[in-house]
Amino acid sequence: MPKPIRVVLADDHPIFRKGLREVLDEDDGLDVVAECGDGDAALEAIVKERPAVAVLDIDMPGRDGLAVARAIAERGLATKIVLLTMHGREDLLRAAFDLGIAAYVVKDGAVLDVVHAIREVVEGRPFISSGLSASLLTRRAAAGAAPPAVPAGSERAATPSPPESAGLPELARLTPAERRVLALIADFKTSKEIAEALGIHYRTVENHRTSIAGKLGLTGSHALTRFAAEHRDRLK
Repeated sequence: MPKPIRVVLADDHPIFRKGLREVLDEDDGLDVVAECGDGDAALEAIVKERPAVAVLDIDMPGRDGLAVARAIAERGLATKIVLLTMHGREDLLRAAFDLGIAAYVVKDGAVLDVVHAIREVVEGRPFISSGLSASLLTRRAAAGAAPPAVPAGSERAATPSPPESAGLPELARLTPAERRVLALIADFKTSKEIAEALGIHYRTVENHRTSIAGKLGLTGSHALTRFAAEHRDRLK
């Protein structure tokens, strides 16, 4: 029998944290090794316990979730991050991806999504709440495919995105699973068809699509399909 996934849980709202802890404790495949109410305590617990996954609220006293994730990366720890938030802000999502965070869960759906998110990141796959994915796509379409916001102070905020005809170093940021999905998008397959071809869940394909678009800096409802088709030869 495989060992349970060791998890550190950090959220400054005691009632929410208690409810989430109960959900995680009901799963025999998960083991919550520490529960914290602020970012500093979370980082201390992560350094001590070396869990496989840390579930972090983005808004906490002391270090916020992004700051904890940054400290984990600086220390070279292997702990994966599931980020919890009340926000659907695209700049926060992009900042999370820049830090290597692959799972972003909106609290409204956390009870349903967090266990799935933990298992996805352990397997090396990204996870984004389906409600957040739909919200971002709707917002981009309403904005007429305007470029996504970039966190203030980032070098990318002052530098325009490279054209699609550039050297495409962004492709190196994609995981093997994301490259497989992108190659199938290049063949104009739907998410349902991709899911069937790869033997994965439809929502997992949607999460991959959102992650790929974020890493490549693509916006607009058809930008990802157009990019994949134009660069099909690079994806083989």
